[in-house]
Amino acid sequence: MEVAGAAAPGARLAVYFANNSDRDFIDAVLQAVHDARRKPSAISISWGGPETTWTDQSRAAMDDGFKAAALLGITVCVAAGDHGTNDEPVPPSAVRVDYPASSPYVLGCGGTDIQGSQESVWNDRDGWATGGGISTKYAVPPWQEGVNKVLSLSTKKSGRGVPDVAGAATNYAILVDGEDATSGGTSAVAPLWSALIVRLNQSLGRRVGFVNPALYAAAATGFINISGGDNAAVGVPGYPATAGWDPCTGLGVPIGEALRTKV
Repeated sequence: MEVAGAAAPGARLAVYFANNSDRDFIDAVLQAVHDARRKPSAISISWGGPETTWTDQSRAAMDDGFKAAALLGITVCVAAGDHGTNDEPVPPSAVRVDYPASSPYVLGCGGTDIQGSQESVWNDRDGWATGGGISTKYAVPPWQEGVNKVLSLSTKKSGRGVPDVAGAATNYAILVDGEDATSGGTSAVAPLWSALIVRLNQSLGRRVGFVNPALYAAAATGFINISGGDNAAVGVPGYPATAGWDPCTGLGVPIGEALRTKV
């Protein structure tokens, strides 16, 4: 909430609360998407879990909500996870990607770390790192064809790549119960991108909506590519950052003014 409000101070924010279950998560998404009173133009989600732990039924229901969002001109930004290719604090036996970030109907948001003038993949080497990888549930979407040539480290097959984009994931000064604190993670990147989306909407006088195809088309001029680091987790291999799209920081970090002319 603080990141979104700081980056888009003129925006009106609505927060939707739910219990921690698949059904309640889905209900919260549907409530936000179909909120006829507030009519959001962007939705930020900083919650998720390993793709393989979701049932096909739950993912289908959630995806229906994201499809509805696209039809209503709503951009859904989702954090890619904070534990590298583990997607959980305790290393699993196989590399896994985060859902709902892996849904082909959302904008998956990965994290970078800025040290001085250098920006690289966020990876603290202690289990905390940007999520990212290749879905085992979704095929490569049309707008990712041509740039996503990476095979899953676990299945050696192609699939929907996560994340799509990135942003700073470290050193956010926030208030928690009135006390100063420092936080971050990709949970901060999703609201950061949501703030950029609503500012683009304001500047353009229209909703950019499901923006993934336009962002990939603008890859060459709308982003700063991040090519240093990887998202390996403790005891689990990761994907390296490379030129072009990669499963660490996606297309890279945005050049806002350039994107304004592309979306």
